[in-house]
Amino acid sequence: MPDSALPPLSLDNATALFGRPAELKLSEIVRPDIVECPPELSLRDAAARMSEARVSSILVVNGGEVLGIWTERDALRVDFADPASFDRPIREAMSAPVRTVPSSLTLHELTVRFREEHLRHYLVVDEQGRRCGVVSQTDVVMNQGVEHYLKLRKLTSLLKGRLTPLSQEAALSEATRHMREGGADAVVVAYADGGYGILTERDVTRLVAAGTADLAVGELASRPLITVQADTSLYRVRAQLTERRMRHIGVLDEKGGLIDLISFSDILTGMELVYVHELQHALSERDRALNASQRNLYLAEKVIESSLEGILVTDADARIISVNPAFTRLTGYSAEEVIGRNPRVLGSGRQSRAFYTRMWESINADGHWQGEVWNRRKNGEIFPELLTINAIRDHQGRLTNYAALFSDISEVKENQQRIRDLAYYDPLTGLPNRRLLDDRLQVELAHASRHQRKVAVIFVDLDRFKRINDSLGHEVGDQLLVEVASRLRHCLRDDDTVARMGGDEFVVVMSDLDGPDGALHAASRMTAALRSPITVDGRELVVTCSIGISLYPDDGKDSSTLIKNADVAMYRAKAEGRNAFQLYQPAMNARSLEHLALEAALHHALPAGELFLHYQPVISVDDRRIVAAEALLRWRHPNLGVVSPADFIPIAEETGLIVPIGEWVLRTACTQHRIWRESGRVPIRMMVNISARQFRDEGFVDMVRCVLHETAMAPHLLTLELTESILMDDTQQAISLLEELRMLGLRVALDDFGTGYSSLGYLKRFPIDELKIDRLFVRDIDRNPRDAALAAAIISIGHSLGLRVVGEGVETASQFDMLTTHGCDLVQGYHFSLPVAAEAFPE
Repeated sequence: MPDSALPPLSLDNATALFGRPAELKLSEIVRPDIVECPPELSLRDAAARMSEARVSSILVVNGGEVLGIWTERDALRVDFADPASFDRPIREAMSAPVRTVPSSLTLHELTVRFREEHLRHYLVVDEQGRRCGVVSQTDVVMNQGVEHYLKLRKLTSLLKGRLTPLSQEAALSEATRHMREGGADAVVVAYADGGYGILTERDVTRLVAAGTADLAVGELASRPLITVQADTSLYRVRAQLTERRMRHIGVLDEKGGLIDLISFSDILTGMELVYVHELQHALSERDRALNASQRNLYLAEKVIESSLEGILVTDADARIISVNPAFTRLTGYSAEEVIGRNPRVLGSGRQSRAFYTRMWESINADGHWQGEVWNRRKNGEIFPELLTINAIRDHQGRLTNYAALFSDISEVKENQQRIRDLAYYDPLTGLPNRRLLDDRLQVELAHASRHQRKVAVIFVDLDRFKRINDSLGHEVGDQLLVEVASRLRHCLRDDDTVARMGGDEFVVVMSDLDGPDGALHAASRMTAALRSPITVDGRELVVTCSIGISLYPDDGKDSSTLIKNADVAMYRAKAEGRNAFQLYQPAMNARSLEHLALEAALHHALPAGELFLHYQPVISVDDRRIVAAEALLRWRHPNLGVVSPADFIPIAEETGLIVPIGEWVLRTACTQHRIWRESGRVPIRMMVNISARQFRDEGFVDMVRCVLHETAMAPHLLTLELTESILMDDTQQAISLLEELRMLGLRVALDDFGTGYSSLGYLKRFPIDELKIDRLFVRDIDRNPRDAALAAAIISIGHSLGLRVVGEGVETASQFDMLTTHGCDLVQGYHFSLPVAAEAFPE
């Protein structure tokens, strides 16, 4: 563009060149999240609301009328020596009336009013007098486009030279009086060791919320005081204040002595001088801006050309005006074939008219839309894509273009489908797994309820199968299970379901029954079929089974009760000699008595010191180093001996004992980690399992924060492991809790991945760092192609989402080799080490 085409230099276009939004209206910067309270609210509660919302003021409102305002400055008047002062109603301490400014006021005009009226907050109202928000001096500093001014000026231009630090022994009330009388919004606290801390108005507000007594400021101040050298630019100072979310910073002289304290309000002082500097440099900066604009345009063109995502731009009437090379590669259409046409040329016909109506409603309302669609390539192939559409408007707000970015997600969809298919069926036998069984059983129960029919749940357990596994090996055992599954299927009707629950346990669901006879006949056929010898690798094996039967609605109204009662009946069949079947009877609750005994003993386990931890190493695949230790809970009862975690952890979960036990586990693991560090060991990560009940406990995050502080545990060295089912109970709440944990610096791993929901739609929303492949899929990875495919798919999905993947339950070198081949990052299991005591772990 020639110089003659540029607008003449003026104050307005100088502003445009330098980015100082002098004409920016308050309506464009004010935040609508006003914090309000009734006049009878206590100062303590009002301060708590301000601290929680991270705002510097709260409006006192009654019946829609603004009565006054209470600010962080007003918190300085609270008498910390009088506990009753915290509970004073806010109407007695508020400032009134509240000064207002119109939302049409410019930022420059607001700056002048702040300086002339010596206020720090204004209530912003619109033309109808409705409240829009509260604006403060900080908002002015954060929205003033004065980077050049700030870069040119040093801190020395703002030094006041009257810093008087308070002794660490000074009382809190003395500090607040010092701030009130000195017109300061913070005080510096000097410590006997030569260090400094700071106490701000925001800190005082937080102390009011906590009802803090009149303690010494040395106990309350934040330290160390963040400082910079006096020759630092104001631009760097503002950047540091913004990055650290602070409002004050100490100033050091060339000898390192503290000479002043600078705040946002100090930076605001003198900002009006910026126009002088801008006008002086406008001509030269205009040429630089033009050159930079041309370079940026060239760079943007190159980025679009080289992008792997398809990019399509239309005019305001949705006629294509530009596409990039990736568009041609993904769709098969050249630019010449589509320019001037509507993007519906790509339509597959899979989406309904209502779908596109909702999409355009979102674009018109929000200015953008993102989602998955099915489109058609030039060759007719239909493919899924992740599509983002943005509406582009000019400076006057007029719609000028639409820009669409899309990527082919066929591979992601295929992997997702593979995981979904594999997760519903047992990879060894091809039978439905527990999840699919539950789905089908729910359907059958609903049908039986409507038609007044019965449903049988038959629990089948092989007798002494462990002996075959131990003596002949898992491979023989697996072949035997495959044949058992086949025989069970042949004993049932086409509409019946037989599922593998895991190990040597199977569950059959028979529907549309009149009574127990049909289930009893089927059980008789199954026991007879399994008694016939099975030949595996030339060996003739005879296996029998014990079967328990429960009936809906006689023995239970829901799936879990029916399966539990069928399990109880099966154990009765085993107790009476095996190779038999039993109908459930309410008296078969011996296992429930054992459950109660364990529960009673578990109440005393923690205080009696019967719980202890073992640690299993986690190995890096790349260099075979130990990079983490997983803490595993154990229980040694004086009479029962070592109790399996599978027996007592569900009881702890049901009774709520898991909450104190889980806290003990976390604290013990972190303490052990500190012992290892202090002994000179290289720090590794500590991984701790978190139960569902513990995760949902109201004080969970606070407990974690407390343990980190008490044990001096580095947050980045702690990983919390959670299962998919925990996160799916309340997705939004789970995401919020995970975000809080991530803010503490912790890592989060998703445990037993593949056995639960395994939804990519949810997985991409969860702020997690690692996926742990369940041992169920690792166990047969070297022998079963379906397990290998599932593991490879999980690893691929994890890496595509930027997550590390851990393989659990690695017991053989061949399993390790398979995981290594598929790119697994970390592994753990008996192949490397059994879980060991803390003192043995460093060995």
